[in-house]
Amino acid sequence: MQSLLERRCRKRAWYLLAVVGTVGAGLASRRFQGWLPAGLGKYPGDALWSLMVFFGLGTLFRRASSIQLSLGALGFSFGIEALKLCRAPWLASIRHTTLGHLVFGSVFSWQNLVVYAIGIGAGMIIEGLFAAPARTAGGHHPR
Repeated sequence: MQSLLERRCRKRAWYLLAVVGTVGAGLASRRFQGWLPAGLGKYPGDALWSLMVFFGLGTLFRRASSIQLSLGALGFSFGIEALKLCRAPWLASIRHTTLGHLVFGSVFSWQNLVVYAIGIGAGMIIEGLFAAPARTAGGHHPR
């Protein structure tokens, strides 16, 4: 497993595929919730949502380190969670749409912050196993 501080060389197509697969798994976790242990509730979908954010940022910031990507994904996920405390009418109307509810949710939960960190941690593990470190100008892996 490569260092989490090393810059990565992410292949955009693989990260886009990971985003799509994670979205599918997240939707399935909500649709087939009865197949999962009842004690997990909606948390698998929330962890997968933050994992999707991690992979999505990986498509945009292909040479960032895993730590940088994780901090960005945590900031984004925590920001969306904090936005649930905002009760502006325009935001409430967005949340009443299917896509708006999937992106913004509706009720703030401290537990979600922990679940988001778990999902992003899973992304770091996956990336550590599969994403190659970025190459330097001479074609060598940085040490």
